[in-house]
Amino acid sequence: MDLHENERIDDLQRGGLRVIQRTDAFRFGTDAVLLSAFAAPRRHDRLCDLGTGTGVIPLLLYGREHSLTGDAVEIQPDMAQMAARSMALNGLEDVIRVHAGDLRQIRTLLPHGRYDLVTCNPPYGKAGGTLLNPAESKRLARHEETCLITDVAQAAAWLLHDGGRLCCVFPAARLLELVDAVRACRLEPKRLRTVHSRRGKQAHLCLMEAMMGAHPGLTVEPPLVIFADDGEYTEEMKKIYGN
Repeated sequence: MDLHENERIDDLQRGGLRVIQRTDAFRFGTDAVLLSAFAAPRRHDRLCDLGTGTGVIPLLLYGREHSLTGDAVEIQPDMAQMAARSMALNGLEDVIRVHAGDLRQIRTLLPHGRYDLVTCNPPYGKAGGTLLNPAESKRLARHEETCLITDVAQAAAWLLHDGGRLCCVFPAARLLELVDAVRACRLEPKRLRTVHSRRGKQAHLCLMEAMMGAHPGLTVEPPLVIFADDGEYTEEMKKIYGN
């Protein structure tokens, strides 16, 4: 496959899957890997990934469950086109379809109540609260310029059938905003896991699963610690990257 300027192909170390990324644009990080592990796709799940960026989350989820099919939405046309080429690179263009569009207009893009699993790694920078990155691709990925957490919740509520799941990763300090947003859309938090850089440190991220139309009842899972005392990945992180 021909690459565009400043593009490269990275091996995801998962069954030969590869992703195209730009060296001058936003590239996926540990949070995408953690979310794909936490979401735990089930057999024949129909997925929608919101704000897919490079398309790495659908690829990682497919690497865990080959019966998965679905869609991915990305607001930046050039990023959506690159994600679509990544799907084609892996022979998955008919399995995971990439749509260039605004998740705030999800009703014009994808059908109502047809999805089992919605995933999202939304921008972490609160609107008006952080210095904006001058590079557009990085700014839109990191700051709430075109995507508030309420927008994600409303889009997920449109896409999911009752019993369907929204899984997302978000700053731990903003957990209550996330809970308020999903509950306002009939999405009930069912699983929560905090992420810590090292044991004894405060959580910096949280992973949450919310279920459409479910009754209240939350399971708080054991903390996920990224680095051991020696600076290496913990055994659990090694398993997440290795599995």
